Amino acid sequence: MPPGGHLSTALRCGPELSSPEGVEAQTCVVVRGEDVWARTYHRNLTGGTLDAALALLGPDRRSVRSRCALSAGDDPSLCETPSVRIAGAPAEYTAVAEFARYTASADGTGDGLLLRSGSNSAAGEGR
Repeated sequence: MPPGGHLSTALRCGPELSSPEGVEAQTCVVVRGEDVWARTYHRNLTGGTLDAALALLGPDRRSVRSRCALSAGDDPSLCETPSVRIAGAPAEYTAVAEFARYTASADGTGDGLLLRSGSNSAAGEGR
């Protein structure tokens, strides 16, 4: 890259979704130069801390995953996976985020999924 040059960033995002419980999210695949990663923009209006699991799924059947804790509040925030070098076409990558409120139970299960958001979700496909 020439001195002083910059790389543009491309985003491919699914629709903005919300759950009846108060989770709002939009999940994207981010491409900059030869790097790709997943990003989810979210807002947690549930009143409690949530767990977000974010995955970038590549054309080579590999995935990169991150977990983020979401504090309750009206402020929007984001969660990202680490970036990886693109293998194949950028359009072959997808991102999926799942938001859940977990409480410890004897069998290790939690309260379940509140919202699933993807980079290529159909509008209205939230849960």
